[in-house]
Amino acid sequence: MKQIVYTASPESQQIHVWQLDASGELTLRQVVDVAGQVQPLVISPDKRFLYAGVRPEFRVIAWHISPEDGTLSDAGHAALPGSPTHISTDHTGRFLFCGSYNGGCVSVTPLNDGLPGEVVEVIEGLEGCHSANISPDNKTLWVPALKQDRICLFSLEDSGKLTPQKPAEVTTVEGAGPRHMAFHPGGKFAYSVNELNGTVNVWALSDPHNQVACVQTIDMMPSDFTDTRWAADLHITPDGRHLYACDRTSSLLTIFTVSEDGSVLALEGFQPTETQPRGFNIDNSGKYLIAAGQKSHHIAVYEIKGEQGLLEEKGRYATGQGPMWVVVNSL
Repeated sequence: MKQIVYTASPESQQIHVWQLDASGELTLRQVVDVAGQVQPLVISPDKRFLYAGVRPEFRVIAWHISPEDGTLSDAGHAALPGSPTHISTDHTGRFLFCGSYNGGCVSVTPLNDGLPGEVVEVIEGLEGCHSANISPDNKTLWVPALKQDRICLFSLEDSGKLTPQKPAEVTTVEGAGPRHMAFHPGGKFAYSVNELNGTVNVWALSDPHNQVACVQTIDMMPSDFTDTRWAADLHITPDGRHLYACDRTSSLLTIFTVSEDGSVLALEGFQPTETQPRGFNIDNSGKYLIAAGQKSHHIAVYEIKGEQGLLEEKGRYATGQGPMWVVVNSL
């Protein structure tokens, strides 16, 4: 399996394309100059396209991914209704979702043979909308509204329209600030990282009463940490055994083990990482974690080791200015 890592650096308006080898070493294959501040990235489910959200001209740009070496070539673009903070797709590759923090909205863009079209749905009134996350069954879109301490739940229709579910939302404690999410591969639990209070919530996707319920809240910061909490990103290994979160103030990666069914997290430790880690990701083998330092202008590769999932640094690499997004593709 050949793996390709893409990193987005908005300050230098670049995407770097790296090849990740079996030993964890990165080799730079391409640097793509982007007309605008390129931020959130996502790969299409069929691995044929890379999508990026760009500002200040709000749009999504699509690139063809070469099946030979993962390099990028222009494919198309489409306008977005708000500044793109987070983008994702449904599992079939029919729709692209964009959460806009400044716009307070989530939008749905149809993908026609992989190419973005005109927006078909916009839901407003989501203050601090920070991500849009499709459930494992491809039926429910989870949309955290950070400033409202709630995650809105929408049913995804075949047309791309979003219909509020009943209940239409779940809530966190006041001042938590739900931000990014991950789903357990077993399909029964979800995880959300809270930016403002530095915690992670575990959500049962369906309890005995057929309702979403928070079944655990766990602190992701060291017990002696007294500075401002500023959590950012969250990812789970493909086998569902380890969950990681990052905090930008402390420049730490937090390491959790996950129970077999996905219902319980246990804190295992902390890994110092690149300065102000805004984004990171895990490779498709579940062996390596790649973290981006928004203030160090470097990315670092860590090997995931042992039952605890502790991290061992394998190397660090200079990249574009202000790197803040990492995605991994397998060819």
